[in-house]
Amino acid sequence: MLELDALIRLRSSARGLELGSRRRSLSAQAGGYLSAYRGRGMEFDEVRVYQPSDDARAIDWRVTARRGRPHTKLFREERERPVFIFVDLHPGMYFGSRVQYKSVLAGQIGALLGWAAVRAGDCVGGIISAAEGHQEIHPAARAHGLLALLHGMVRLQPKRPGSLRHGYMDLSLARAVRLVRPGSLVVIISDFREMGEEGDKHLGVLARHNDVVASFLFDPLEAMPPRAGRYQLGDRRQRLTLDTGNLSVAEQWTAQFQMHRDKVRGHCQRHGIHYMEAATSDKVLRALQIGLVKHRSVN
Repeated sequence: MLELDALIRLRSSARGLELGSRRRSLSAQAGGYLSAYRGRGMEFDEVRVYQPSDDARAIDWRVTARRGRPHTKLFREERERPVFIFVDLHPGMYFGSRVQYKSVLAGQIGALLGWAAVRAGDCVGGIISAAEGHQEIHPAARAHGLLALLHGMVRLQPKRPGSLRHGYMDLSLARAVRLVRPGSLVVIISDFREMGEEGDKHLGVLARHNDVVASFLFDPLEAMPPRAGRYQLGDRRQRLTLDTGNLSVAEQWTAQFQMHRDKVRGHCQRHGIHYMEAATSDKVLRALQIGLVKHRSVN
């Protein structure tokens, strides 16, 4: 189970994580500004006389007309980047055959990335989507927003298995679209089992003006069936027998998981979202370091 003290102690472990360098200050030189973080908030700084190396797109035409000489705008970067962490804690996350539940893995990833953002001086907020309730946290400086997120994850974590509600994640993603400010770094932590048809549209909107990272979570038993044998699955109300000695059953098991993972990857590729994954059996910090490598390399 998720425990607040354990999530707070992850602060020291987060020193080994980098969410990406801060945007370089925008100047009108060297062809303007190139950044992996799309749409970050930029504050106007000053106007100066245009120089040959400046980007023509930054010319201030009103000042140019008034003074009779080309002038260009200079901007400076906002000091704090909003980091928005979406944590999916639906009842199906109360599952784990190795080491921990998927819900615990989700909480650890959210905490580690949150502490890395706090260490970088960013604002942290997020959404927690769960059967027990829903919580929205507006990004706040220092550790204020993150601590609210950690408290919420502990309070709303699933405490028993339950049925999947197809499309329920879409509602939370729609809330994220309304809440996230353009230029944010958005991290979505989920197994995406409850995402429906509308989810892809919401992901596209989020990715249009933000940098988005999707952390796909799974348990090894979801990817590969148990060794050949007959197993009883289900709960008190409904039980079924699974025969993994049957080759077609084992192949179907593996194929269904691969199809789901490919679908999530497809959403990410379509919208330019950085995809990474982690299993309940992984060492969480190492999985994040590997998963974020490509994300860092483009900064």
